Amino acid sequence: MNRFIKYVLLLFIITAFTGTGNEEPTYTPIKYNSFARGEKLEYKVNFGIFTIGEAQMIIDDKFYRINSRECYKVDIFGKTKGMVDWVANVDDHWGAYVDSSALVPHISYRKIREGKYKKDEVVRFDHRVNLIEAKVKNKKTGEFKEPKVYVAPKGIRDMLAGYLYLRTIDFNTMQKGDVFTMSGFFEDEFYELDIRYRGREKIKTKAGKFMAIKLEPLMPENKLFDGEDSILAWISDDENKIPLKVQAKMFIGNTGVELKKYSNVKNPLSRLN
Repeated sequence: MNRFIKYVLLLFIITAFTGTGNEEPTYTPIKYNSFARGEKLEYKVNFGIFTIGEAQMIIDDKFYRINSRECYKVDIFGKTKGMVDWVANVDDHWGAYVDSSALVPHISYRKIREGKYKKDEVVRFDHRVNLIEAKVKNKKTGEFKEPKVYVAPKGIRDMLAGYLYLRTIDFNTMQKGDVFTMSGFFEDEFYELDIRYRGREKIKTKAGKFMAIKLEPLMPENKLFDGEDSILAWISDDENKIPLKVQAKMFIGNTGVELKKYSNVKNPLSRLN
């Protein structure tokens, strides 16, 4: 059950692995107008008809200086609620300091609390030499273990930097059915994920009705998600491109995440009456 809850909370950022792989020089500026400091998005997590959790995505209201670069501080909080807490308590915190110009991570961190399972991790990205250093705390001593070092492609992104970068993509240049590939780093692996653009449509969430861009991550065969079109995601069809909704068909049942509240978004949303 803990593993299931973990994957539910990851649904909104499963499409966030993204990196161009060919940037020159070290930090390539990206033009965007889709988000700003102070943005807060709140979600509910469902399993079938039951609400089993909640999540928040927050961009801090001030900039931070990391590696002599101006950075956003981005945090995602996810936790179970109600009866689910009795059998699979989850209280996770994911965060990153993301370069405000190039939208690459400088530092990311995770504080995972899932039942008896705990993990504290800090990952540092050195884009000057294309290296990643990952450190995990020893559960018994509370001290960090010896770091693991990985050689990375240029411009590599983690989940949260990828989440911001996804919101800068111009879907007006795509045709319905087009497939694009995302790549990134998570835990100790580099990933690639194909995503199909499924066009635009109206959707309803707890936060209201919106015009949305529909995306379909093409999942490889696995033991968790049921079928190639097992996950569908919608982001707002406007300059913000905020995540609105995710639906997933899993072998143990259907689950979903949807927006219930938002504040301090940068641009008008594609909300319908």
